[in-house]
Amino acid sequence: MKNKIIISLLLIIMLSLPVSAVEITSSEDAVNIAGKQRMYTQRILKDYAMIGMGNTFGKPGEDLKKISNDFQDHLESLATYSKSDEIKKSIEKVKILWLPIHKTLAEAPSKEKVAKLQIDLDALLKASDETTKLFAKASGKASGEIVNKAGRQRMLSQRMASLYMLKVWEVDDPQFKTKLDEAMKLFKTSMEELERSDLTTEEIKVLLVKVRRSFMFFEMMSRSNSKFVPTLIYKKSNDILANMNSVTQKYVAFESK
Repeated sequence: MKNKIIISLLLIIMLSLPVSAVEITSSEDAVNIAGKQRMYTQRILKDYAMIGMGNTFGKPGEDLKKISNDFQDHLESLATYSKSDEIKKSIEKVKILWLPIHKTLAEAPSKEKVAKLQIDLDALLKASDETTKLFAKASGKASGEIVNKAGRQRMLSQRMASLYMLKVWEVDDPQFKTKLDEAMKLFKTSMEELERSDLTTEEIKVLLVKVRRSFMFFEMMSRSNSKFVPTLIYKKSNDILANMNSVTQKYVAFESK
């Protein structure tokens, strides 16, 4: 009961804060924005580990603050755009899961907290994925699904990186290999599906080639027992993220014409 009261109070406080919500202009755009929320859950974990290790490459402290603000901003935008009761209910679930995470992120990162944070972020990832799929289904177009799939690659790039960051930070996760193998397999099969799609233009194919090259780094790491430099993991994951973000936006722009 006490936890429910605290969460309710936090929700009232956060909803009363002024926000500068992004504008959602189409169903494909909604899928794109909802899909970014999945990516943020894993990027948050990656930044958290970098800060915990005392590594300032890429300014993870600033990035974490920006992502936290963006996540809340996107939640409000998606809630405003949604007309479906089913989607609204899904977004409310995401909001409830987000509140305690947001509180944890305001505190200094530590190994004692990261195991619980990872569990909470995985739950938030699952809920955000459900919301994205609902938006994709509601679009009623093939483009909604391809935007969902392309956007998911952004999340997987950060998931692979966050798992390795925790390993470098020497955080014990008995499910590390299983989680990594699943992420890499999904990333690879999704790449093949995007490359074969009739909606994939020559311009997009050029970007997908760049993504494959960066992905080879993670394939190499998965076959090695050596420890890798956090800065290299951070950079390669962000290279994939940037290119897949461009790919996703091009699908959105192409289908919204």
